[in-house]
Amino acid sequence: MPGSQDSANPTPATRRIVFLLIPNYSMIAFSCAIEPLRMANWLSGKALYEPIVASIDGEPVPASNGLLMTPCVGLESIRHADIVFLCGGIDPDVSLVPRFKPLLAELARKKAALGGICTGSYLLAKAGLLNGYRCTVHWENINAMYDEFPQLVVSADLFELDRDRFTCSGGSAPLDMMLTLIARDQGGELATTIAEMFVCERIRGVHDRQRIPLKQRFGSSQPKLIEAVELMEANIEEPMSLDELSNHVGISRRQLERLFQKHLNCVPTRYYLELRLRRARELLLRSSKSIVDIAFSCGFVSAPHFSKCYRDFFRISPREERRNAGFKTAEAAAPPREG
Repeated sequence: MPGSQDSANPTPATRRIVFLLIPNYSMIAFSCAIEPLRMANWLSGKALYEPIVASIDGEPVPASNGLLMTPCVGLESIRHADIVFLCGGIDPDVSLVPRFKPLLAELARKKAALGGICTGSYLLAKAGLLNGYRCTVHWENINAMYDEFPQLVVSADLFELDRDRFTCSGGSAPLDMMLTLIARDQGGELATTIAEMFVCERIRGVHDRQRIPLKQRFGSSQPKLIEAVELMEANIEEPMSLDELSNHVGISRRQLERLFQKHLNCVPTRYYLELRLRRARELLLRSSKSIVDIAFSCGFVSAPHFSKCYRDFFRISPREERRNAGFKTAEAAAPPREG
């Protein structure tokens, strides 16, 4: 029975984490969410978490791949949860919202945290339980969320942890979210060890964004915009000017600015800068290049200018970013200069 083998000797500190499965939920997203809890218990030798699988009526629930999951409990048995995650997937059944909304609203009043995995975020929004919170959902559903819930702040990040609301996109993103929550609860060392056990290269953080193909977002309706962004992505080390971009795309500079403002809600220069900063962050976390080399390879004229832009955007300096990630380079290991 899920959650029982690691919770045989619960302690007062044990956190009850409920995964409420919605028919056609994503199996990979669910697995990436529950497995870090099992591993946290096993590595620590303590019942840190009690993962509980539930369904609306306590009956088996089919995943989108057709496999049936037999839950431990029904709705009425999760009133003492610390966190409840709604696990969604393909075509979430909105007719179920009235059945779980009263209980989740009651739990929220008791200060339990609520979360959404994949389209579970959509169902939380449908229940009115994300109002006033920042949230995210799988990139295929972001535009629908924008349209249906204009009052919400829906980001394109992998996951959002806003006070007592935890939402994430699908796929493997729940793994990063749960490891981040474990790091908050138990410290970064345990979370890093879990990541190593799962052969996870690094724990992606709250500043990592989902990769949303522009062609998926706009189809064939915005070929000039897609072409401009592809040119930006291909010219990171030596950024193109707006005039060069507009000439290559075949429209005026003003038309290019209007396209970015209308469809991406920012000016081209800002989009280009964020693109270069996110590429720099990947290099900081995944390569042994020095910060100076990363600055130049991402089109910045100097390391100080790069550091300022990086801090302004990510609220942390490049050096601190590497230090927090435990990244060791020859540059980091060098003794500080005197004077």
